Amino acid sequence: MESRSIAIKLFVVGAGILLVFRLAQLQIFDHSYRIRGDAATVEKEVLYPSRGIIYDRNDNLLVFNQPIYDLYVNHYQLDSRMDTSKLCQILNLDIPSFESKINKDWSDVRFSRRVPFLFQGKIDAVTFGRLQEVLHEYPGFLVRVRNVRGYNYPYAAHALGYISEVDQERISKSGEKYKKGDYAGVTGIEDTYEIFMRGRKGIEYQLKDNFGRRVGSYESGKLDSAAVSGFDIETSLDMHLQAYAERLMEGKVGSIVAIEPESGEILTMVSSPSYDPALLSGSADRSEAFLQLQEDSLKPFFNRATMAKYPPGSTIKPVFALIALQEGILTTDRHITCRGGYYYNTYRWGCHARPGSRNVVVAIQQSCNTFFYMVFRELIDKYGFDKPELGLQNLNDYLYSFGLGRPIHIDLSQESGGHIPNSDFYDSMYVNKGDWRSTYIISNAIGQGEVELTTLQMANLAVIIGNRGYYYYPHLIKSFKRANLLIPSDYRNPKRALIDDEHFDPVISGMERSTRMGTSRMANIPGVSVCGKTGTSENPHGKDHSVFYGFAPSERPKIAIAVFIENGGWGGSYAAPIAGLIMEKYLKNDIHPSKIWIEDRMIQTNLIANL
Repeated sequence: MESRSIAIKLFVVGAGILLVFRLAQLQIFDHSYRIRGDAATVEKEVLYPSRGIIYDRNDNLLVFNQPIYDLYVNHYQLDSRMDTSKLCQILNLDIPSFESKINKDWSDVRFSRRVPFLFQGKIDAVTFGRLQEVLHEYPGFLVRVRNVRGYNYPYAAHALGYISEVDQERISKSGEKYKKGDYAGVTGIEDTYEIFMRGRKGIEYQLKDNFGRRVGSYESGKLDSAAVSGFDIETSLDMHLQAYAERLMEGKVGSIVAIEPESGEILTMVSSPSYDPALLSGSADRSEAFLQLQEDSLKPFFNRATMAKYPPGSTIKPVFALIALQEGILTTDRHITCRGGYYYNTYRWGCHARPGSRNVVVAIQQSCNTFFYMVFRELIDKYGFDKPELGLQNLNDYLYSFGLGRPIHIDLSQESGGHIPNSDFYDSMYVNKGDWRSTYIISNAIGQGEVELTTLQMANLAVIIGNRGYYYYPHLIKSFKRANLLIPSDYRNPKRALIDDEHFDPVISGMERSTRMGTSRMANIPGVSVCGKTGTSENPHGKDHSVFYGFAPSERPKIAIAVFIENGGWGGSYAAPIAGLIMEKYLKNDIHPSKIWIEDRMIQTNLIANL
């Protein structure tokens, strides 16, 4: 009997030891149970940082943050006696919609009766004001504030870009930097500088009771972290010039890029038609606006300034002149005679200039096709008529150094490199048709062949010529405001075209004469020496395109510009006068009285109506 009693005691003691050991294991050694316990009593709240705001080069505020309000509900805390009709009236809901938002499928892991879930998002400030007055009557409902973008100007949509709610792919690739409901830059500056502008989230841990009510800070806030605001950005844009340029482009399809030559900073970038960036700010009707813009046949989302590839027309001629001067094919004393066209065997390519003998300066001034047909053929045939691929490669090496044939690294994610055809391209084009020669590709001499440029690249050509050889990659960022952070080094280090300094003077002289008494006269500015070149880009599907690029003043230029007007006809019809007005507005802040009629005509012309 005694031995039986001892056995029972030993069993009880042993069981107690095992129980104590198990409790120690659960509460001391195994942290997973503590984590599970914390999950039931500690609520982790993400603190969202203020997104960096955006200014123009003159410190005008362009893009700022404005709050929107999301209404969440904790189902466990709801009062069954609450007056739902008043809440429905404020939120513009009917009773069935209210009930469907309240009652979730609780077997779904996404929802819990004790964890707040989104009831209604993107509540505007007016509705929030009315809601805030009565929210105390509705236990279980709480409001969380998020920031979306606000805009002071309805311009520069393609440069600024927009933000949008992140998708699952971006969430998965972000390494937990984003979660469902977060916003991030999608296009424009908002996208390129997302990592600088988004800031860093903070975290706050709050204790809650078994009813889900907050009762205090967890561990006295030791684990909390503050949100860190994103960097503010100063762009290179001049918003007043941007507004003026967009006004001139109303009713037209095309693009404008204006650059400060000494820095590569983009002063104005217009793609027309455009849209008001506020339409995509994150408001409740954003989806409808996005769909309308996406379905517009004129493609307002498409950035024609950086993405559209166009035949440059005669604007390519100064570039070929520089290359020919560098190669020794041309000298300032060499004259080429034009008889109204260029002749080869039984073929004739026409010329709009009057017959006569011209040097390079006058040929650029009068845009003589014959002159440049001859020059182009000599460049291609440098190594012999039967070896055009060698001459073409040599020519292309020069063109690449001008930033052609490849993207030139603007700080936007959407950029085309245009097209500079090489020998492989022509081998493929003429496969089974015999070998190709310089005469086959001679239309490139006047920008009407297979060469294609973007408006951005044309503006950069004006920069290179105005700077006599050097340029910076065009960019939209000027600085990070109030931050000890430099802009990317790509935009601080100059690049150089493969042309010696002395060859620029005759080309610049020809472009200056073009605006005084040649094809670019409509770009002239009283009292300012303007250099420019028009082009007419042939369009097989309709009216030709109007093209111009140039810079002013001729010495140490302050602005370089390219304008491309689709279906605008001659370069002097619309592109040159629009460019002249924009340059004058920037340099003088006003338009000379003698040119008001030109300004009125450009503003009032609607070319879209004729499409």
